[in-house]
Amino acid sequence: MEQTLVDPSKWEQFRAGWELFRDPILCALIAGCVLGFLSVYVVLRRMVFVSAAVTNSAGLGVALAFYAEIHLGQHVEPVVGATLLAVAATLLLMVEPARLRLSRESLLGMAYALTGGAAILVGDRISQEAHDIQGILFGTAVLVTPEQLATVAIVGGLVLFIHLWWYRGLTFASFDRVGASVQGLPVRVLDTVLMVSIGVMVGVSTRALGSLPVFAFSTVSAIAALVLDLRLPWTFLAATLAGGIAGVGGYLFAYFNDFPVGGSQTVVSAVLVGLAMAVRLVRNAVSKPS
Repeated sequence: MEQTLVDPSKWEQFRAGWELFRDPILCALIAGCVLGFLSVYVVLRRMVFVSAAVTNSAGLGVALAFYAEIHLGQHVEPVVGATLLAVAATLLLMVEPARLRLSRESLLGMAYALTGGAAILVGDRISQEAHDIQGILFGTAVLVTPEQLATVAIVGGLVLFIHLWWYRGLTFASFDRVGASVQGLPVRVLDTVLMVSIGVMVGVSTRALGSLPVFAFSTVSAIAALVLDLRLPWTFLAATLAGGIAGVGGYLFAYFNDFPVGGSQTVVSAVLVGLAMAVRLVRNAVSKPS
């Protein structure tokens, strides 16, 4: 009797290799949700290019960690390098640029160009880790180690806990600084908490997923939510869900269609904006008086 061998389908391969895919999917879900939540502050406070500069800085931090290990014999955890550079960039960008006779846009442009160019230069000197550097810059989160998943989960949980706990103060100080100051809120402290939490979350997520999808989660997620024109608490919830959907959906899209993961997660983030626009148009058409 002739026996016919049939290759397993992609879905069967996915189910069989679930333990291999579980960590990167969970990591993308957690990072997408937390960065999606934070993205509302990034977009409404017009800090999109701050996020771009900070993610570039995190990529440079990882490249410097590899450089120190290979050329200087000093072991530095890449996630530590990413977090330190991301937080440093965040605090630098909090400096009032008028004191340096610069505009905020020029300071952001300089930080973005410097960190992006430096990451490429450092990567050129560590050819042993060239693949990892490319993954960090453009996002190829095919595999995520258990340590990276644990770090993203712990940091993400703490960031989300603090932001939910101080939700009223953070939103008041972010969107009505004068009113918050009059009410006696510590605006500078709340600002520092917000910026440091963005820097830390971007740093640990960039090491695990790459700077491209992290930038998308921390900006485009809020755009999708804001298009829906919801009340502020629902906007935060919608942006959180959009980030999580982009992280998981992008990974699955990449797997089943053999695309790079980081690029897929970024494109799915943008597609969600298109869906939100369609929902908004339909809602407007239905509610329009005849």
